[in-house]
Amino acid sequence: MSIRHLRTLIAVAEHGSFAAAAEAVCLTQSAVSQQMKALEDAFGVSIFDRNQRPLEINARGRALIQQARQLVYLYDQLLDQGDEGSSLVGLLEIGAVPTALTSIMPRALVRLRETQATLQVRVSSGLSAELMAKVDRGDLDAAIVSEPKPVPSGMLWRPVADEPLMVIAPKNSEVRSATELLSTMPFIRFNRSAWVGHIIQTRLQDMNIQVREAMELDSLEAIRQMVRHGLGVSIVPYRCAESSDAEELRWVPFGDHRIHRTIGLIERQQNLKTGLTAALFNELAAVAAASRDTIERLI
Repeated sequence: MSIRHLRTLIAVAEHGSFAAAAEAVCLTQSAVSQQMKALEDAFGVSIFDRNQRPLEINARGRALIQQARQLVYLYDQLLDQGDEGSSLVGLLEIGAVPTALTSIMPRALVRLRETQATLQVRVSSGLSAELMAKVDRGDLDAAIVSEPKPVPSGMLWRPVADEPLMVIAPKNSEVRSATELLSTMPFIRFNRSAWVGHIIQTRLQDMNIQVREAMELDSLEAIRQMVRHGLGVSIVPYRCAESSDAEELRWVPFGDHRIHRTIGLIERQQNLKTGLTAALFNELAAVAAASRDTIERLI
């Protein structure tokens, strides 16, 4: 068994098949199959459920992949010890909710690239719950998600920013209260399966507001476009590092008391890449701090 075998195993997990993994690591499919058999013989366990088509990684295999990622990372870090520079080296695999991908995340990544040119970052998108599951399995090093309550055991949560929930209406709407807007205009709902969507629904019930539901969408950009074209109103977070097109909408505070969702970085407590995640967190926090005054003025 060698580091090469472990890299191939990780490639199989990431690409979903021996054939795709072979292309990713520049081997033949036969060579990948032989390496996986060698790993199973070395550890004395079966890694794959060969009764399934396509081939599936079993529970023992998933545990082994998580350990393989740690070993490969440590090996790569050891090779980089000869570099006397202070730059971080390695691959950081990050997940982010869609609202973060179109606001705070790009700005933080630009800042990170300027200071850590040798750090590679791979980003994927998803809802908070599914991203946390991937972090827990070791498929992701960390994720930017809405605050989990409670924080799962074995996970480390670091808040980045509070984002107030606001009612958005077409720019030419008469200035009215949030309750009046929501009660009289068609309602474009943020996906209830998302954590922020659940918060919105709970708050609407608490305030006894009956909405005339017209749509339920999971894309903040799509919701904003619908509202911008006069098709209804919605409740969305005013994002940290909000885009300039926010000025094309009318923003009204949602209720008399401040309601917000908190976004932050979540990772496993036993994460070998804490140095890399800390660097990303610092840039996220810097972007959030720069936009805090704008949010305070708005609400």
